[in-house]
Amino acid sequence: MPSTMKAVRLTAVGQPLEMQEIPRPAVGPLDVLVQVRAAGICHSDAHYRAGVSPVYPLPMTLGHEVSGVVAQVGELVTGWQPGDRVCLHYLATCGRCAYCHRGMEQFCTAGQMIGKQRDGGYAQFIVVPARSLFPLPDEIPFEQSAVMMCSSATALHALHKARLAAGESVAIFGVGGLGMSAIQLARALGALRIFAVDLDAGRLALAEQLGATPVNARRTDSPDQDCQSCVADEIRRLNRGRGVDVALDFVSLPATLRPAIASLAPFGRVVAVGLGDQPVPIYPYQELINREAEIIGCSDHLASEIPLLTELVRRGSLDLTPVVTELIPLEAAAINATLDRLERYGAGGVRTVIRV
Repeated sequence: MPSTMKAVRLTAVGQPLEMQEIPRPAVGPLDVLVQVRAAGICHSDAHYRAGVSPVYPLPMTLGHEVSGVVAQVGELVTGWQPGDRVCLHYLATCGRCAYCHRGMEQFCTAGQMIGKQRDGGYAQFIVVPARSLFPLPDEIPFEQSAVMMCSSATALHALHKARLAAGESVAIFGVGGLGMSAIQLARALGALRIFAVDLDAGRLALAEQLGATPVNARRTDSPDQDCQSCVADEIRRLNRGRGVDVALDFVSLPATLRPAIASLAPFGRVVAVGLGDQPVPIYPYQELINREAEIIGCSDHLASEIPLLTELVRRGSLDLTPVVTELIPLEAAAINATLDRLERYGAGGVRTVIRV
């Protein structure tokens, strides 16, 4: 096994990622070395490069959607062996703090996110604690499992946070990678009606194929009306005059969170998932108190949700084939081009995956 490896790294905020030759990571007694086979490119990675969400220390290998094959196990690791197909939970956690014991490891007091606080998967190899590994069935391709480990897992967690019940209606604001997974997962969890809100006609067409009713936010705009009100009005019209029980906002900017709140029925729940960095006005009486509505934050996902997600994909309840729309090599230029497009909220593909 080579002593060095290639990795595409963030060396300075606001600058393009760079390909570097770095030492292959050492394997501690409770660690596993994984040969990366696929790494998804998440919109969060564009935020990290731009400095919207700080990454430390630099330089840092980005990439928190990772799948691959076990290459080496630490001397105290049991249950894993070289050649095992695996997908990686995005956090390296202590397993001992109060949050870990309560199954809320995203708030682990010593937790480190791969690709943000420790080196991630834009590389040939990655080392993580054995507790971060989950088995990957042969039926699931590596590129799909990489997407599962962030966008699909976070979509499932958002639906759990929303307490979606069978028979309820859902509006999904932003149908990129997370939104496309959320449509199928909401259906699997019993949602009766699903509305997909986006500006991109291509994404809306795919959302419709997956079973959602499309709402084109650009088409409902009007020079003499507030577009945000138009979107909420259109959802109510399509939902037989009623608001939705659950709204998932995968953008969390004023242009999406405002109509998400406005679209709620009594007792409705908005779940904010996107890394929005702008203030959003809220009218407590009209929008929350008078409807007993809720606004809920969603921070990534839980390790405990991964087995269910994997089984849903294995059974075909969640089909990620149309979500992975582009495969690129482990090259800095190709990765930076994808991040540029995401930074502009550019139209086109839903999810780009690096094939290593």
